[in-house]
Amino acid sequence: MKPHKVLSVFGTRPEAIKMAPVIQELKRFKSLFKTLVVVTAQHREMLDRVLKVFGIKPDYDLGVMRENQSLTDVTVRVLRRLEPVLKKEKPAVVLVQGDATSAFAAALAAYYQKIPIGHIEAGLRTNDKYAPFPEEANRRFITTIADYHFAPTEWARQNLLQEGVDPHRVYVTGNTVIDALYWIRKKQKRRSQQQSSRRVLLLTLHRRESFGKPLMAICRAILLLVERNPDIEVVYPVHPNPNVQLPVKTILGKRERIRLVAPMDYPDLVRVMEQAYLVMTDSGGITEEAPALGKPVLILRDKTERPEAVRAGVARLVGTDPKRVVAETERLLRSRVAYRRMQGKGSPYGDGRAAQRIRKLLLKALVSRGDCGAPGSQ
Repeated sequence: MKPHKVLSVFGTRPEAIKMAPVIQELKRFKSLFKTLVVVTAQHREMLDRVLKVFGIKPDYDLGVMRENQSLTDVTVRVLRRLEPVLKKEKPAVVLVQGDATSAFAAALAAYYQKIPIGHIEAGLRTNDKYAPFPEEANRRFITTIADYHFAPTEWARQNLLQEGVDPHRVYVTGNTVIDALYWIRKKQKRRSQQQSSRRVLLLTLHRRESFGKPLMAICRAILLLVERNPDIEVVYPVHPNPNVQLPVKTILGKRERIRLVAPMDYPDLVRVMEQAYLVMTDSGGITEEAPALGKPVLILRDKTERPEAVRAGVARLVGTDPKRVVAETERLLRSRVAYRRMQGKGSPYGDGRAAQRIRKLLLKALVSRGDCGAPGSQ
């Protein structure tokens, strides 16, 4: 049997981390799949570092990154540069992950060529098209044209079913980020860790809807927390986007017990998460990962498309108001009971075998439709 040609497209660091386990899994079965990788590369340096960690070599690099590029710029360049690749390769399916603009544009390009689309991490919703922006809309756009919907949780599956997606095309797989996390923990060498008398708070803020007043409000909350709690230190890997860099360095730069560092390689980030007392973030991926390491998460957003963590009691949605951010953080710093209630329950997002499930489901789907164009019934 001729191997099924699977073309995976991604361009940001989070996409790469979550797509890597699937690519690795497909490559293990070379007699069944011919695996091609296309990177759009709107996050050039951060993307390349993830590719190196997971040993992935792209077959095509669209190189869409430009300084101060807009969402329109990214969308148009991906559409234009991906089209000739799709025409040349004629894959049996195009895989996209999550909600980045690269995922939306790649799915749209595949749709224009009438190539089936598999959406990894499908079904997440806030039901507010501007929160997160543009991710919520991107996910919904992809859902309307995708053929195979790989939902990370039952909650995500139910969202898709409520929107009228064919239940035979929706599969609960777990989230591939847990696969990536476990792989990194297994591969990375254990280093002697410098013990500190202070508790480490890992902080990450980078989302577009956090730009401006929300980000500055959280920075003010961090200042107050450090002033009021001399036994803590904050580690903040600062995203290179100028909308993040300028206000963060202005408010938090050169402050005692606040370490502003460059974006970390994924293994280093995992190591810091393991060392941290708790995690404060607007990142979806870290909201999924930190509970798997037994770390409570404070979500610095007003809405989340990952309510499973909140319902499981391993995360709290605290918003961006400085008073609440301080209050919720100090509750965990000062109450061992409150801390233990959020600690050690595990992540509701998977068991580290999501990529295996996706591989099996994808093969079944491609065989079922005969790998001949429009998908057939499952």
